[in-house]
Order: sequence, then structure tokens, then C-alpha cells
Amino acid sequence: MPLPTHPGVSQKLHGLDHLRTLAITYVFLFHYFILSKGEPAWLPPVAAFGWTGVDLFFVLSGFLIAAQLFAESKSGQGFSLKTFFIRRSLRILPAFGVTLALYFCFPFFREKESLPPLWKFLTFIQNIGLNLKDQGTFSHCWSLCVEEHFYLFFPLVLVLLYRLRLFRRSWWLLLALFLAGFIIRVYSYREYYLPQSSTEISWMYWYQYIYYPSWNRLDGLLAGVGLAALYHFAPGAWSRISRYGNLMLVAGPAILVAAWFLCEDQMTFSASVYGYPLIALGYGLLVAGAVSPGSLLYRLKSGLSSRIATLSYAVYLTHKGLIHMTHDLLAGQQINSNLLLVISILACLCFAGLMHRLVEQPFLRLRKRLLPSREKLQTGSAVIPPA
Repeated sequence: MPLPTHPGVSQKLHGLDHLRTLAITYVFLFHYFILSKGEPAWLPPVAAFGWTGVDLFFVLSGFLIAAQLFAESKSGQGFSLKTFFIRRSLRILPAFGVTLALYFCFPFFREKESLPPLWKFLTFIQNIGLNLKDQGTFSHCWSLCVEEHFYLFFPLVLVLLYRLRLFRRSWWLLLALFLAGFIIRVYSYREYYLPQSSTEISWMYWYQYIYYPSWNRLDGLLAGVGLAALYHFAPGAWSRISRYGNLMLVAGPAILVAAWFLCEDQMTFSASVYGYPLIALGYGLLVAGAVSPGSLLYRLKSGLSSRIATLSYAVYLTHKGLIHMTHDLLAGQQINSNLLLVISILACLCFAGLMHRLVEQPFLRLRKRLLPSREKLQTGSAVIPPA
């Protein structure tokens, strides 16, 4: 997973591939135990915190996209909004379009009965104003919506800061957005969720007003952007911090354990308001450790990890539908639940491999032809699958 440093120079960061593999594995297992109704029996306690895999993706995405734009900005040429949006579109939209076609054209692919209207997916606002009766099918697209909102607004904010000559002092904006997250979640919890908390479907209102909206889920992205800013614009401070890469790899999981206890009941006030920043901090430390030259993750190379990281976007988009189809096709075969899990994993990886080869790679080659001068600064496999 290359990270842009200077114009024309890319640095391979194997640690980020390991984290990306961890994120997609954690998300897959979380959705699997829900769709399999808790089978195998050992899986629920292992995968119960897997919903935070999307938060790891958010931190990775914030870090890598910001690092790419910061590197281009430091080159003296600035960055092109047109180029950035073309690059993002050719990476994200082809596989997303194929997945949408599967969901809307082949009902047996759907893990639930109903779908939100197509226009909500096409405009990436499926996570806003969620219709309760449409909850379930391709619901994991909510995080892709969060990512797309980030891809849209972050470069526009950078351009504005540059034009106002405020970029070097923009640390205050990161802090303001971070604090705004607390305020917005407190308001959403008290004004929208609490009045419905005594109803039989209170959990649906919690997802609608607390869990899905982009404005409540900025913590991970902000952590990634802050780390990228430190990496690029405070090299002295980063050099001192990065000496403690292995310590950060220990501190990150320790904080995540604390977050696990805090978020054991996600719908409490404390979990809803303070849980996401704590999770972002834990995963932020893991990412910081992974890009620290002296850390174990930085030095560890794995072809398997790199391959899964490459396929992770396609896996993320399609895994719920494929799990559902695999279980339906093998229903009544009396297959051991552990073996069924393995079969489902292989089905998802094989389908993702086909999608990567037949859909993603042709558009990546097209991107190289259209944007040859910018590809040297491209983050390559560092594109984060929106989870």
C-alpha cells in the first residue's frame, strides 16, 4: 500500500495492508454471525465488536486521502479537483455500479426483502433520512455514503483554506469538527432518539439518528486527516512520535478494549456520544504504529494480506449478498456450521477476485491512461473500501 511522500515518489507501507485486511475480516465476521443467526456458536462473542471495522476503514481513508492531497499540495503545483474526482470515480463507481445491478436486478441476491429507492444509492444519501421499512438490504452502503461525502467536501475545504491563506493554521478546524461531533450526537440522542427509546423498534431510531448519519461519524476520518497532517507538515514531531511505533500498536488495542466495554450496549448515551471518538483514537494509534518505520507491522510483509487488502472493496460491497446466497443454496445439506463459514469466505473471495479482474482493473488501467501525470502520486492499493 503506497503512500505519497514527494512528487513522483511512493513508499510501500505494508502495515496498512495488514490493517485493511483486519478491517474487512472484522466486518465480514460481524455480518456473518448476524446473517447466520449466531452460527457457529463460537463466533458471536468473537465478532460482536466487528461493527467497528468500518471505523478502522474511516481512519485509513482519512489518512490516505489526506496524505495524497497534502503531498500534491506540497509539490508546489497544488492539486486538481477535476483530477481528484475523476480518480475517485474510476476507483469507486464501477464495482459499486455492478453491485447495485446485482441487488436491483436479481432479488435472490438480497439478504433482506426490500431495498431503499435506487436514487438514494445513486446520490449517496442512503444513510440520511433512512426509511425504517427499508432497513437491512445493502444497508452497509451507509459507510460508502460517509466516504463519498468525505471525498466531496474534504478537497473543497482544502481549496477554500488555501485561497483564504488559512491552511497552515487550519488545525483549529479539525478541533472544531471533532468537538462538533460531540455536540451533534448529544443533540441527536436527546431530541430524536430518546423520544422513541421506549418503542418496540427503538433500535431502528438509534440507527437512523445516531449510527448512520455522516455528521455523527466524522471521528475516524478526522483522526486519519490529523495523522496525515502530522506526517506531512510536522516531520520533526512525527519523527519523534514514530520511534514508539510498537508502543502505539499496544496502546491502540488497549484503548479499543476500553471502547468495547463502553459500547457493550451501543444505544446508551455514553456509548453514542463518547464511543466513536474512543474507537477512532484506538484505531488511529494502530494506523500511526503501522506507518512507523520501527514497528513490527511496518516491517512485516505478507502476500496474503496484500491480496486480501486489494480485494477488500469488492468483498465489502458483495459479502452480505453472497453469504445469503451461499446459505440459501446449501440449505438442507446438513453442513457443519464451521465448514459453511469457510465455504462462505471462499465464495466471497472468489467473487471479489472476479470483480477485481473484470471490473476494477480495466477502469484502473483507464485511469492510468487518462491521468498519467498524476498516477505517480496515486495511493494505489491504499484506496480504502468504504465499509
